[in-house]
Amino acid sequence: MAARHRRTTVTAFAAVAALAAMGASAGCDAVGKAIDCVQTADAIADSVTDLQQAAENAANDPTQANASLNSIEKNLDKIGDKTDNVDVNKAVDDVRKAVGNVRDALENGDRTPDIGPVTDAAGELTKVCTS
Repeated sequence: MAARHRRTTVTAFAAVAALAAMGASAGCDAVGKAIDCVQTADAIADSVTDLQQAAENAANDPTQANASLNSIEKNLDKIGDKTDNVDVNKAVDDVRKAVGNVRDALENGDRTPDIGPVTDAAGELTKVCTS
């Protein structure tokens, strides 16, 4: 839990820094979108952490992994609906593709799917949202 709190604090700090860099010339809408992106990216990071734990236990309870994948996809929809930023949309697509690959692996009977690409893509999304 401490790791989540630390990641949330770091993400929040990065969001404030990104917003400060925007300066006063940025409109309120742009600032709101940036905050939404960071908050949703943080929620995705939490879901990825849950997915990692669920993947470790997938042999015992594959529904946990599906619940985590569903949560990630729901949060991806939130980001996609709120931005027209090309880099953010590409990062969202990359996470969505990686999630789809894990879901396919689970549906095909793989009880130890490689979730590394999901983790990597979610990290890239967080970086794009805070830059």
